[in-house]
Amino acid sequence: MLQPSCLPSPRGPVSASLIRRLRTTRGVVGPVGDAVLTDDDAQLSLYVIHELSYRGFDGVPEWMEWDEEVVRTRRRIETAMESELRDRVGLVPADARSVLRRLADGTDGPSLSAHLAEHPVPGHLREFAVHRSAYQQKEADPHSWALPRLSGRAKSALVEIQSDEYGRGVPGEAHAELWATTMEELGLDPTYGRYTDLLPGATLATGNLIGLFGLQRRLLPALIGHLALFEMTSTGPMARYSRAFGEIGVGPRGRRFFDVHVVADAHHEVIALTELVDGYLEDHPTAGREISFGALALAEVEATFSERLLAAFRAGRSSLRSPLRAEAASA
Repeated sequence: MLQPSCLPSPRGPVSASLIRRLRTTRGVVGPVGDAVLTDDDAQLSLYVIHELSYRGFDGVPEWMEWDEEVVRTRRRIETAMESELRDRVGLVPADARSVLRRLADGTDGPSLSAHLAEHPVPGHLREFAVHRSAYQQKEADPHSWALPRLSGRAKSALVEIQSDEYGRGVPGEAHAELWATTMEELGLDPTYGRYTDLLPGATLATGNLIGLFGLQRRLLPALIGHLALFEMTSTGPMARYSRAFGEIGVGPRGRRFFDVHVVADAHHEVIALTELVDGYLEDHPTAGREISFGALALAEVEATFSERLLAAFRAGRSSLRSPLRAEAASA
């Protein structure tokens, strides 16, 4: 049975007023600024609101997902986030295939996986696992919002990809479950939502971006572009992560999450482009710019995420909001 998380601790006026409303069903949520992409307060607030559409929170009525004030706040933050992303990526090419190939083949930006493979520091790898837990614990779910909105080749391609992500229906084989095993092998708590309080805004933004695309039907092409680039850039990093974790003594059981992706995504990267993207463009020939936007937005938030982790690792400080050793000691 799925268990809801506990509400996280607020980080500012927006999240404080939002969490208070979720607990009491009263009050208004504070104003949201224009720059939200790396803002801890805004990104935590959006994470909390999106989570109401997944498992929810202990003690929060399920109907609060559609509470007027909650929906109004979600719209404010998502509008600001989308606007900021569109400003950052600039003019978006209409040729989505070329954009996806360029991003998949390019070497621009920091490579977190290359750094961790070259410098497999146990503390850094444990922090990396905590950062990724916010998305990996619900892996595949955000992209599944696209399923009822697709048809034909594109839908068939997404069903095939998602089936693999969910372990082809075999209990314990879903990628989110394999990630929980990785966390256990690292001595981390695999409980859903356990480390939310430690995750900075730039980390939460990587998951919130998929929620933004997945929960708004008008952004379906962007969600397709996001997933396609995800699949087209997975095999190399996953192989490097597996090697890095092996270097610090994590055995095959703990590395299986990465090894499974290396195999599955070698096939996914082909059908993501030739069936998912091409199939959607076949039915919606003017959607290229929005597919490109989804891919470019993914590249933008992942670059910001990677830069922040690498800066912390090189400076010898924790990349989390507070050191993991203190958190682990209390788990």
